[in-house]
Amino acid sequence: MHLPPPDPARSPRTGYTRAHWEAAADALLAAVEPYATGDYALYHFPGSRESWSGRLSDGLEGYARTLLLAAFRRDETALERYANGLAAGVCDVWPRIEDRSQPLVEAASIALALRLTRPLLWDRLDDGVRQRAAAWLGDALTAEPWPCNWELFPVTVGGFLESTGHQPEASRKAIDRGLERIEQWYVGDGWYTDGAGRAFDYYNGWAMHLYPVLHAWLADDPDLLTLYGGRLEAHLADYARLFGGDGAPMHQGRSLTYRFATTAPLWLGALTGHTPLTSGETRRLASGALKYFLERDAVDERGLLTLGWHGPDGSVLQGYSGPASPYWASKGFLGLLLPPEHEVWTAQEEAGPVERKNAVTPFSAPNWLLQSTSSDGLVRLHNHGSEDVRYDPYYTRFAYSTITRPLDSPPDNAVVVGGDPRREGIVPLGVGEGWAASRHALSSGAEVISLVVADGAVEVRAHLVAGAAPGTEVQVTGWPPVEHEDEHGHEARTLRADLVPVYGLTGAAALSGVLGEVRDGPATLFVALARLTAEPDPLPLPELVSVEAQRMVSDKTQGAFDLSVRWRTGSESHFRFTASDERSATWSWSVKPR
Repeated sequence: MHLPPPDPARSPRTGYTRAHWEAAADALLAAVEPYATGDYALYHFPGSRESWSGRLSDGLEGYARTLLLAAFRRDETALERYANGLAAGVCDVWPRIEDRSQPLVEAASIALALRLTRPLLWDRLDDGVRQRAAAWLGDALTAEPWPCNWELFPVTVGGFLESTGHQPEASRKAIDRGLERIEQWYVGDGWYTDGAGRAFDYYNGWAMHLYPVLHAWLADDPDLLTLYGGRLEAHLADYARLFGGDGAPMHQGRSLTYRFATTAPLWLGALTGHTPLTSGETRRLASGALKYFLERDAVDERGLLTLGWHGPDGSVLQGYSGPASPYWASKGFLGLLLPPEHEVWTAQEEAGPVERKNAVTPFSAPNWLLQSTSSDGLVRLHNHGSEDVRYDPYYTRFAYSTITRPLDSPPDNAVVVGGDPRREGIVPLGVGEGWAASRHALSSGAEVISLVVADGAVEVRAHLVAGAAPGTEVQVTGWPPVEHEDEHGHEARTLRADLVPVYGLTGAAALSGVLGEVRDGPATLFVALARLTAEPDPLPLPELVSVEAQRMVSDKTQGAFDLSVRWRTGSESHFRFTASDERSATWSWSVKPR
């Protein structure tokens, strides 16, 4: 991919300007054209992998997701090809939109693209083509979506069809129904769960906010835009902290192969005027993410986006991931809807949150604690409130970062009780200044109460194991050590992962873990110090923090522990883990600041 020379005056941190985004979009669009069928209705990219929806659906996905890129680019030559493909596709080439089928997802991309480019594409079609296209899209209005972000796909299709006068009653019903359904998943502070449960990830930005805000903006509905725009603005205050100093997004959640689609909500805030970020900060974060992936093999020698994170990588894929799936990254080019003279393109880049100062930031809605250090640009996410409906290491680990990825064996950032590393049924117990806590159950019936306290790059991790048999082995693992080679022209650096036992544990290996065993009594406390840093010569952990744990025994609090944390800076924090017998068959476990 050939990009313009960097512009250090306007973009002193990334060198990227609007011209770089335009060049990247043009290159991606040019690269996919040879893989279109003769009628341009389907795009079949090379590779042996098919999604579970099959080759025909995957070909539709290739059309829909690259059309979205052409729409953001306003490329009239490309849009003419997509107009031809639309005319062919709705003549019994594309699969029908049925309940919980992948074409429902792609119909939303097509409808959004048509709505954004109506004078350039839709209005130039023959009336017969428009009628057939509206009929094909119309099935999305009544198709049953999966109960998650899919509820917004009929909303997006309905918004377009209503704007053209097609099926107005059915369109309005689909819009109202979808927007009403997502209300049950809004948990405050700009955060949604992606359906029932507590699945918090990037779908907040590239789906749960993107579709309602764009619908409100395109419909010119001030009340809706105030509602959904206000939520987006609140979300971006947290979201901006999820990017590392090198531009990397947090490596957490599913569908990570969409890569720089993570930038879509940043641009959306600027587009609609609902953002707490300055223009220079918005562009710095967005351009940083695009540059991060383009410089790390996201695009192969044919100019195609690969299925993976850097290069091809099956570990970040799901069953629905097909050859064209990465092109949801097209959402990252939303900023091209802003004209060249907009301040987001003309302002000088400003530092992102991780670059300005060290910070430990609580996110109350997902019950996360974000820990960032300006000296090495690393961001760490301490997860005490997010999980998927199934056991998934991209949701259930205690910690993630912008530079590491979950490992399987041994599992990183886990507590393993009696050989069981699974963390299911996560219950948030609170989050505050410098700390977060949660509880989870094990298949054996035991429970683990967990607390993290953080400052700078240092973490205190405490786990109270209750209900396990005496003698049960407990293993606490830390960050995976990762060596970064200078293979992309970047400065080589080595991450240091430390794990030091403090209470109830022995050993000193971060990934293989520190070990202990459950003792007699209702609960056993295990405490370790942890650190992930790229600083070359950090001080030993015991010189940065001291921890004292004391068991408290009384008639009402059998198995309670007091935990005191004293930092080298002089600040202190104190917590109490409590197991209270309420004269019933159950125990009540909690951890609170004191």
